Amino acid sequence: MLDDHRWPIGPPGAANFDIPSSARVYDFLLGGTSHGAVDRVMGRDLARAEPLVVSVVRENRSFLRRAVTFLARAGIDQFLDLGSGIPTMGNTHEVARRVTPDARVAYVDIDPVAVSHGELLLGSAKGVTVTEADLRTPEEVLGARAVTDVLDFSRPVGVLMFSVLQHVSAADDPAAVVAGYLSRVVPGSALAVSHLTADDPRIDMDAILGPTRAYRSGRATTRSAAELAALVEGVDLVEPGLVFAAQWRPEARRHRGPLAEPCCGHRAAVGFLPA
Repeated sequence: MLDDHRWPIGPPGAANFDIPSSARVYDFLLGGTSHGAVDRVMGRDLARAEPLVVSVVRENRSFLRRAVTFLARAGIDQFLDLGSGIPTMGNTHEVARRVTPDARVAYVDIDPVAVSHGELLLGSAKGVTVTEADLRTPEEVLGARAVTDVLDFSRPVGVLMFSVLQHVSAADDPAAVVAGYLSRVVPGSALAVSHLTADDPRIDMDAILGPTRAYRSGRATTRSAAELAALVEGVDLVEPGLVFAAQWRPEARRHRGPLAEPCCGHRAAVGFLPA
């Protein structure tokens, strides 16, 4: 249940935001505090339209944790987190640093409010930056001062695209966007991606996507397994390949209840750029 009394009021001035942000709505659905009134309205609308949306969001967050942990254990110690949203608890650098204490992370998001929150939340954390930029422009992102301050592109980088490519329309050529980053990192770099899919019959994805028309970027787009496979073409995927997020190296389920059954609203994959 997403009852009002359970959810925080949000940051100063949040009630004045007139357009919901996917980053802030995601934060709301995760149970965070960095969102405004309009984002809560959108989040509640999504949950009424499809109650499993909370499970979809949380399963994607769980995939982030598993994927980043895997990459850190594989030797990746620097990450470019594209469309990162608001780096609340369980964020990329916290997860990576449980394995590699000096792991470096450059967060990038197009939402200026999400970036401002990120700067506030991260404070003076060393080796971590937040940049306001559009992931559809790889050259601009990779040349941003805050990105180059923490990432050494002569060494392997983990490129992370968690639940963000659905906001890149067909007209903006998501395959070219992904290739734009992979062509600029060295062999041995990694890609971790998750993307909304309409392939799970338990989930009314149209009900979830309908309200997203209110986002500045417009309605999000689901893509099929074949379409997602094309986005990661040229990457050597690790087992189990491109699967539902809940099926990617799952952890043992420790709790029963509404979230005990894996939710499959995202397809996901992790792989390395070959030499």
